[in-house]
Parts: sequence; C-alpha cells; structure tokens
Amino acid sequence: MKTATTLWNRYKKHLCHCPEIGLSLDISRMKFTDSFLEQMEPAMQNAFAEMVELEGGAIANRDEGRMVGHYWLRNPALAPSEEIKCEIESALAQIQAFSSKIHSGAISAQNGARFTNILIIGIGGSALGPQFVADALTSHSDRMKAYFLDNTDPDGIDKVFAELGATVAQTLAIVISKSGSTKETRNGMLEAKTAYQRAGLDFSRHAVAVTGYESELDRLARAEGWLERFPMWDWVGGRTSVSSAVGLLPAALQGINIIELLRGAESCDTATRKPETQQNPAAVMALMWHYATDGRGTKDLVMLPYKDRLLLFSRYLQQLIMESIGKEFDRDGVPVNQGLTVYGNKGSTDQHAYVQQLREGVANFFVTFIEVLKDRDGCSQLVEEGITSGDFLFGFFQGTRTALYENGRESMTLTINQVDAYTIGVLIALFERAVGLYASLLNINAYHQPGVEAGKKAAGTVILLQKEVVQLLQKEQRDMTAGSIAALLGKPEHTEMIFAILRHLAANPDRGVIQSGADMLEEVTFRFEI
Repeated sequence: MKTATTLWNRYKKHLCHCPEIGLSLDISRMKFTDSFLEQMEPAMQNAFAEMVELEGGAIANRDEGRMVGHYWLRNPALAPSEEIKCEIESALAQIQAFSSKIHSGAISAQNGARFTNILIIGIGGSALGPQFVADALTSHSDRMKAYFLDNTDPDGIDKVFAELGATVAQTLAIVISKSGSTKETRNGMLEAKTAYQRAGLDFSRHAVAVTGYESELDRLARAEGWLERFPMWDWVGGRTSVSSAVGLLPAALQGINIIELLRGAESCDTATRKPETQQNPAAVMALMWHYATDGRGTKDLVMLPYKDRLLLFSRYLQQLIMESIGKEFDRDGVPVNQGLTVYGNKGSTDQHAYVQQLREGVANFFVTFIEVLKDRDGCSQLVEEGITSGDFLFGFFQGTRTALYENGRESMTLTINQVDAYTIGVLIALFERAVGLYASLLNINAYHQPGVEAGKKAAGTVILLQKEVVQLLQKEQRDMTAGSIAALLGKPEHTEMIFAILRHLAANPDRGVIQSGADMLEEVTFRFEI
C-alpha cells in the first residue's frame, strides 16, 4: 500500500486534467507502471492514426462496406463529402423546426390539443441513448414527458399504455429503426397502432419515423402520411447514434438544449484527438482498460456514478462497450474472444448492495467512479451542523474509493463539474472515442456486430418453427407430445425447442393451445382447441 504522500505525488503526476471540457480523469489508484505506458505508446500512436483514417471516411465496418461517421454529426465540416455535410445540417434544422412547431401547437394532436408526451419506440441503440439523455437531463421545465417502448414484451407494452391512459391522445410517437424491419420495433409500432385505435385515434396523425431512406418504415410512413420522417444514415451505428436524430429529436421535443449537447460532444472530440497520450482522457481510459484486463477482458468494468441522473449511464455503456468490444475474431481472422463486461448502478446506493463483494469478494473487476462536483441548483439544507446531503454523498464516494483501495482494488475517477446538456455530450463522446482507441489496441473491429445478427437469425428460426408446430396441431386436432410433433415434422433434434414453444403458447389462453399434465415430461400432451 502506498503512503498518502506517495499517492498524492502519483495523483499529481498522472491526473489527466481537461479544463476546456470540464473533466478530469484520475488514474492514480490503478497499479500500472511507467514502463507499461512506455510499452503501449507505439500501439497508441497507431490507434490515433487509425482514428484519423476513420474520421476521414475510411471503410470501418468492412462486413457491410460502410464508413463510421458519428463524429461528423457534431461537426459536419469534417464530413468527407459536401453531400453528407449538407444532409447532417439539414437534419438538425429539420429537428429544430419540427420541435418548435410541436411546442407552439402549430402541429397538434388529432383532437387539436398540444402534444404533451413523447412515446419513443425502438430498441438497443435506438432506445438506450435517448433513455439515458432523457433521464439525465429531465427537469421541471420539460416541454414534453418521455415514455419508451424498448422491448417486445406484451406486459411491458401494456404497462406503458396504462401509464399514458387518456393522455395517449396527446402523445407523439417516434418510431426509430434504421432498416425499418427490426422485429422488436415493428411489434411495438403495431401494438401502439392498436392502442391508438382503441382510443379512437388515427396513429398516422400522431407518428413520426426516424429511419433509413426507402426503408420499410420510410415507405410505410410516407404511404400512411405520418407527420414527419427523419433520416438515419448507414454510416451511423445504433450504439453511436445518440447525436443523430435518434437521440436529438426526442431530446429536443423534451426541451433539452441539443445544441449544447452537440457542443459538448464536439469539444470532447477535439480534446480526444490529441496525439499526446497522457493529455488525452479517452486514450488514458483505453490504456487503463488494457492494463486492468491484460488486454483480454479478464476483469469487469464497474461503473459507479455518484449522481442519480447518471443511473442509466451503465446501461448505455453496456451496449456501447460490449457490442463494440465483444468479438470472436480480430481483424486478421484470428480467434481472440475479446470482451469487456460492464455493470453498475449508482452511489451511494451500491454501498448497500454489492460494494461488500467489491471490497472483500473475488477481485475480478476494476471501478470507474464518476464524481459530480455540483450538488444541485440553489442552496442545500443542512442535515447536520455545517453538513449537507451532498456532503454526505461526497463522503460516501471518498469512503468507498478509499475502502476499495485499502483492500487492493483498483479504480479510476472521472470528475465533472455538473450534469447538464454540455457535459452529457462530453461523456458520450469520451466513451465513444475510448472504445474506438481500445479496439485498435486489441486489433478488433469495433464497428460491426455479427453476434447480434446471429441472435436475430436464430430468433427468426424459432418463429418459423412455432408456425409449423401450430399448423400441425390445427391439422391433427388431437393430443400430442412434443416428441410426436417433432417426429411428424421430421425435426427430432428440435424436440426441446418444440416443448418450450408449446409450453409458452399454453400459458396464454388466447393462443388456443391446451396442455395436459403428466408426471413425465415426455408424456405431457398439447392440443389445439378452437
């Protein structure tokens, strides 16, 4: 254990202080050596060079032959063509103009009233980013309240519409899907249409689309005369789409200052382009990820923001980091099975949850604390003589940090001044850049996701099998076991899946499948009853 003096000297030596973006990164409580930094410097300089190529328009998603241009969204002048630059600027102007018309009532709901709610229908990057921004920046002065359909769970959908109640009539629906064919989003849209119809409303008079040009959703929105259509480009990945219309449209409608959010992201982009590694917080963070996990994902990243408004940040980062870094092969086709697991909640809640294990259990993690200096707008009540609730939060943060360090647990701390639109933009851009640099250090492609596509294909196979099973039951009109159904379908290898399908259908009375119990699983029977 280092002495307090030694730790202070290490803090001064390695603090990455970036006053131009209101952020600092303290890595003094990570156990790296100066030789590690020297050893990694050539690889980091190569990562900087690759990032320059990426921002210049190089094909980064080689699977799909696509550029990766989320950096251009907050600085269109960097776009590789005048056409892309104009499209970005036009989309931002469209978002601002549309939001202004919604707020003023120039565009109103079917009943003539102003829209008061937003229903965002999307999944993955089309929901996690907007959810994080909406929750982090909500205030009493919000122009509209945000709700989300971010899954294909019927009960979850019912819960949202129960909360909306009669106010569905004043709810603007934003359907977000680049391809327009994402099943979870399509299902949410169809369920939403039905809910609006039950309320005697025409969904098209309450709906806008954020999607790719000429996608299925784009054509549907145009054919049905939806209120507006906003662009998504193939060079923006879902997990880096929050500074596109995906995130900016819901934020602008909510009343968040999207220009400040973009300005924060652009400022952080500028700060993290520096090739001087130890002055670049994204580079320093990427190096600490590499150090802590041996460049192999051997430890988990625990996010502990000491601010309620950052509660959803770890969920947002799970997709950004894990979908980008979790890869079976490197860029040379060599099996590497890379990854970086992310989890977290918020402080000081975690001190009453899993900090016990962090301090005394298996040491398979490193922590990133987020400290927010400003407690609140205005003055704080004293809860003890000379002490506020915010002082206690600060004390708990420092206490947890110290307790972990004393037990040999490593951590780094991001300190920001306050949570506002500018700083949220900074945080988003910081982690986007860190992910890109870290992927370069590992020689993996951060900008494709073959595993996600494999999961979608597998789900499609299950749906097709379910249709075959139901058709057979309807035809046979008799009690049948999962094994007999599998045999008749010529798919005995799918018996377990067929049993699972039937059990799910039988649990929902409206599906027409009746289950008869038996002591042995292989004797449980199912029949279709009209």
